Amino acid sequence: MNLITQLSQQAAQAARTLLTLKEETKNTILREMATQLRANSAAILAANHDDLKRAKEDNLPDAMLDRLLLNEARIEAMAHGIETVASLPDPVGQLRDLGTQPNGLKISKMRMPLGVICMIFEARPNVTADAAALCFKSGNAVILRGGKEALNSSKAIANVLQSVLRSFNLPEALVTVVPTAER
Repeated sequence: MNLITQLSQQAAQAARTLLTLKEETKNTILREMATQLRANSAAILAANHDDLKRAKEDNLPDAMLDRLLLNEARIEAMAHGIETVASLPDPVGQLRDLGTQPNGLKISKMRMPLGVICMIFEARPNVTADAAALCFKSGNAVILRGGKEALNSSKAIANVLQSVLRSFNLPEALVTVVPTAER
């Protein structure tokens, strides 16, 4: 079994654990993720330093280096973003009325999780936290494939988020970063 198939199966199994989580539990977990990002900023910044060093050696343009750069302010922005997601209403189970047919049949749509979302993005490590929070809030596991330039930073951010998941007895496969830069 190849790596992506294995990660996908683990994420699909993990996603089932979100089906029973109440909105307040999800919000509590998200707020703890924000707290832990702040508390673990040194480890995240160290991983980012390694990514930046390699990117400079590879002569990446300044604009790419800026997108790759993390600092305390950017980590704070990630944490604040997660807190903002926690403050949003839970989309799972929301009904949208589509009207009534001439025969009296009422039609509505209910928002339900997809299960697993796979996301490919460029070398912006902050997307790791943003995507993880949005997917978690909407009841989905996420598999993230960021640019190879941000691999260490993305893994460090995911490690922090996964430690929070473990502390709430949830599977870390809810937030997965593809651990290799290979295609």
